[in-house]
Amino acid sequence: MITISLCMIVKNEEAVLERCLKSVRDIADEIIIVDTGSTDGTKEIAGRYADLVCDFAWRDDFAAARNYSFSKATKEYILWLDADDVFTEKDRESFLQLKESLPSTTDIVMMKYHTAFHEDGTPSFSYYRERLIKNSGEFFWEGAIHEVIAPRGNIVYSETAVTHQKLGPGDPDRNLRIFESMLAGGAVLEPRQQFYYARELYYHGRYEDAITVFRAFLDSGKGWAENCIDACRIAAACYYALNDPDSALGMLLRSFSYDAPRAETCCDLGKHFMDRGQLRTAIFWYETAASRPRNDQSGGFVLTDCYDYIPYLQLCVCYDRLGEHETAFRYNEKAAETKPQSEAVKLNRAYFSKLLSD
Repeated sequence: MITISLCMIVKNEEAVLERCLKSVRDIADEIIIVDTGSTDGTKEIAGRYADLVCDFAWRDDFAAARNYSFSKATKEYILWLDADDVFTEKDRESFLQLKESLPSTTDIVMMKYHTAFHEDGTPSFSYYRERLIKNSGEFFWEGAIHEVIAPRGNIVYSETAVTHQKLGPGDPDRNLRIFESMLAGGAVLEPRQQFYYARELYYHGRYEDAITVFRAFLDSGKGWAENCIDACRIAAACYYALNDPDSALGMLLRSFSYDAPRAETCCDLGKHFMDRGQLRTAIFWYETAASRPRNDQSGGFVLTDCYDYIPYLQLCVCYDRLGEHETAFRYNEKAAETKPQSEAVKLNRAYFSKLLSD
């Protein structure tokens, strides 16, 4: 069985840190917590659980802080978490099984990261992250913001998941502030950072600036395919916000130059044509979305509802507007198969019960 160091960087996390540390009971053989400047009770809580608590002077560089935490690890593998992450009981047990069976030749374990949830608590947005890394001295974090360890070597994909349970909004301006501080200091953003910078501009409503950076990122030809596809989708959202639907449509279609259509993009296209009353064209794209295979291991951001529930529900609406009520009803039932407790599904059932019985 492998041994594991849990390495965390924290700052003012007294509201969530203990919850996180309790959820990793029996998982880690060593806990290392690096504090980057807490002024609350974070270090006191950390001291009750960690084998080592140490300080690191924050300098707007997440990779530097994480690499420092990794440098303190003494076990065979390193697990990293944020303070507002947890293992559910099911995933804790799954992780323990992984720990028992993982071949020592493994370099990196990619694990699911659940970051958004349906009303019933099931994940609506997940993606894989490099979560368990061999402590070989060969793997380092890169990127001051949205830091990453590039997966390489012998990679294992695990269905074990980490669940992100954020409390409160945090600092919504932090990432943008770091990026713009880097730029003011003369830094040149590499393609991945360029993508995330454009995304922050979008989140802050700076749509024209975001489009400029997204286009520069795409035109460089150096972006990872999954980021390029996401860039097309978010740039399209910027164009819609600027009341330029033609450019938005062009950007969505541009995403097909990077790989086969993703269901997420097909849903975007379905909405584009549905909003303009072109229902048959919308139906084509929603049917295409529902037929696309889902690849959670692509490394991209997967919106699970775009592969079944959303296209089925929208197909119900399109066919109903066309007067093809039986077909609309059938698609509502397909949506119900994916989300039986959906309020939209229930309202549609009531609507069709009256309509089809008359």
